[in-house]
Amino acid sequence: MRRHRLAFSLALSALLSLSLVTWAVAEPGDAAVRKYFAAETAALTNQPIVTATSIDQWKAKRGEYQEQLKEMLGLQPWPEKTDLQTTVTGTLEKDGVTVEKIHFQSRPGLYVTGNLYRPTKAEGRLPAILYVCGHGKVVEDGVSLGNKTHYQHHGAWFARHGFVCLTIDTLQLGEIQGLHHGTHHLGMWWWVNRGYSPIGVETWNCVRALDLLQARDDVDPERIGVTGRSGGGAYSWYIAALDDRIKAAVPVAGITDLQNHIVDDCINGHCDCMFWTNTPRYDFSFLPAMVAPRPLMIANTDSDPIFPLDGVTRTFFAAREIYSLYDAKANLGLAIVDGGHADTQPLRVPAFHWLCRHLKGESPLIDDPATPMFTKKELKVFGELPADQINTEIQETFVPVAPGAEVPASEIAWKSQAAELKETLLAKSFAGWPNRKSKPQLTQVVADKIGDATITTFDLQTQPGVVLPVILIDNGGQNATLQLADQTDWTALETLTTAAADGKSPNSDAAQTLLKSPGKTYFLVQRGVGSTQWDQDKKKETHIRRRFLQLGQTVHGMRVWDTRRAIQAIESQSPGTPLTIAADGVDAGVAIYATIFEPSVAKVTATHLPADHRNGPILLNVRRFMNMPEAVALAAQNAQIEVDADGAAAVAYAQTVGKQLKWPAKQVTVNK
Repeated sequence: MRRHRLAFSLALSALLSLSLVTWAVAEPGDAAVRKYFAAETAALTNQPIVTATSIDQWKAKRGEYQEQLKEMLGLQPWPEKTDLQTTVTGTLEKDGVTVEKIHFQSRPGLYVTGNLYRPTKAEGRLPAILYVCGHGKVVEDGVSLGNKTHYQHHGAWFARHGFVCLTIDTLQLGEIQGLHHGTHHLGMWWWVNRGYSPIGVETWNCVRALDLLQARDDVDPERIGVTGRSGGGAYSWYIAALDDRIKAAVPVAGITDLQNHIVDDCINGHCDCMFWTNTPRYDFSFLPAMVAPRPLMIANTDSDPIFPLDGVTRTFFAAREIYSLYDAKANLGLAIVDGGHADTQPLRVPAFHWLCRHLKGESPLIDDPATPMFTKKELKVFGELPADQINTEIQETFVPVAPGAEVPASEIAWKSQAAELKETLLAKSFAGWPNRKSKPQLTQVVADKIGDATITTFDLQTQPGVVLPVILIDNGGQNATLQLADQTDWTALETLTTAAADGKSPNSDAAQTLLKSPGKTYFLVQRGVGSTQWDQDKKKETHIRRRFLQLGQTVHGMRVWDTRRAIQAIESQSPGTPLTIAADGVDAGVAIYATIFEPSVAKVTATHLPADHRNGPILLNVRRFMNMPEAVALAAQNAQIEVDADGAAAVAYAQTVGKQLKWPAKQVTVNK
């Protein structure tokens, strides 16, 4: 182990030459995971744009891309467009501008509050703007007035210049305050299992806002544009990419690339409302590419710390490749002004001009500023919040979860059902796994003895840049066990291997217990544990986990992969040896999923196995099509499953399937 630690220390020293930006090295795995993120990001740069070789190819794929985007937003299947229940609660009029205080329901009980600005006197149908708001919190006397009131000057400007402009509140900062920060700091990692992100709600609200605008007699349905800044800039991207009814767009300070988010730490400053569920593993340049060939201006400042200039310009030039294929480079603009992350007049002027040009056919001199016309309180929509609102709990229902699976009627039906679930897992939950078919190898680092036990430390490379310790305690015998080691196990293993190197017996009870492990017990020190442990500061560890999400992965999903590689390596080293996997809690769920794809596993011994993915493991999208009970049944095709009393609910479905299909009685058991 001492030689292993020395080798790791040398590698770590080399990695420290990397630019770590604001991420200080606090744990031994920080530099290694930093390098991993850089490599994974580089592999996804400008995907899928870089695969486009012709306009015909891009057009042929665009429909598929739109369906993927819907799924990435939690909008697949496409929700029913129910009655909007549009209600105007009051109007304001001043200096030729009329404001309708309006609310609608994008789905029953999901209220969207907004202000609709229009010229008081106008004839015919007018071009319209959907203005989506950033994080401008407005609360007076403990009451949220909605961020629409913070951005009112934009709507007023458009109305004064011949547009209808609907400015809508966001989920978190509206008059009814929902959540944007589930994984950011609230620990709601189960959102990931559902493929839920509040950006899906924001985008759906925009879809329904377009429905509202198109239904109005004073709006030309073929001349609708979108703009917004910061969070609103992001929502502008998503709705423009998804909905072709948007004829011109100006997202302001709302996008940058994976390089900025993952490598340069911008993700730390953004809530969940900025991010999709990146199942197909795309870069954010995908969004402007999907707007092509419609008119799109990317607007930003040169010193924005959360949307840095280098990432913004890289995104622009990547999108221009697709605009060029359409022979529509003139429809893509880039406006950069000086300043930081702020809503400034110099940044508004290019947006106003672009939308006048492409929706009105005019190129006016913008010589009047956008200024507020009303007090914020005047613009409030609700006198009393509706009792039937679901905004505050929309994360529980927005993305449908799969019901419990039916028990198959026959072996043939089960094989079909199992094959479909495995295929869906690979496509929707584990698409971030490496494409590696070669058998992994256990590379011996050091071997020592304590009494009759041999303690051997191996290195296991599970993918390029990821090397995990595997420690074998061999007390003789034919059977082998793979134990998934957590940080507590690692502490005991370090004590044991250090003592073995010194020719001594370990002085801790935990290490003594490990030393007595029966047969051959391999301990896989999991990714993020022991020598690969990253910073455990709650905020920093959270943003590390969020980085995995934007790479189309999860920590638990990659641990499933690592466990598979360990199983394969042990099989290569000891062909035909019956292998049991032992794990506890969420790690037991990891073991179950690895066993689904590794038929050489003879048995899984799981303690405290969660019955519902809400309690882990966290895997992309998994609750959209299955839950832990189905996973246990899939694993039980290959291996015996043994759980303690806490796991009874998790294995009940597998027991029923086994009874129906006449599996051996010991295939799925509960030790009470």
